Amino acid sequence: MFIDVPDGKDPIMHVWGELVPGIGPAASALAMSVYEHSTLGLREFEAARLRIAQINGCLFCQDWRTERDGQKVEDTFDQAVADWRTTRDFDDRTRLAAEYAERYALDHHGIDDAFWKRMRQHYSDREIVELSMCLGSWLSFGRLNRVLGLDAACVLPSHAGQG
Repeated sequence: MFIDVPDGKDPIMHVWGELVPGIGPAASALAMSVYEHSTLGLREFEAARLRIAQINGCLFCQDWRTERDGQKVEDTFDQAVADWRTTRDFDDRTRLAAEYAERYALDHHGIDDAFWKRMRQHYSDREIVELSMCLGSWLSFGRLNRVLGLDAACVLPSHAGQG
């Protein structure tokens, strides 16, 4: 971790809540809002989220699986996201969500009219805006956690000992 955390303090709570009290709690509220208020289907939500996590390299984000109404994506979903171009496990909306996430993170200037035409065939304007806001949250906060080394402080059990 690249931030000094006082002994006995939780690194996440310290960074997100105490170091920048005028920003951290608001940022945390935004990050939570994309989970609490999203209307996107679980598969496209997770495809986009996991693609950003893979690009950011955030251990915690890659390990996390969003749960809705007791449902989660299958255990192999992360590999399907990595292989979004060729996997047979995705419908058009899910594949587009992963593609949009990758383009948003790595080549936002390259998002062209042909891509938007495909997106608009499968997503409404409201869904496009919602997905874009989710992507922005995941890109910025997942990257923040990775860059500062916080992802190693909050990893789930399947990544314990890695880093």
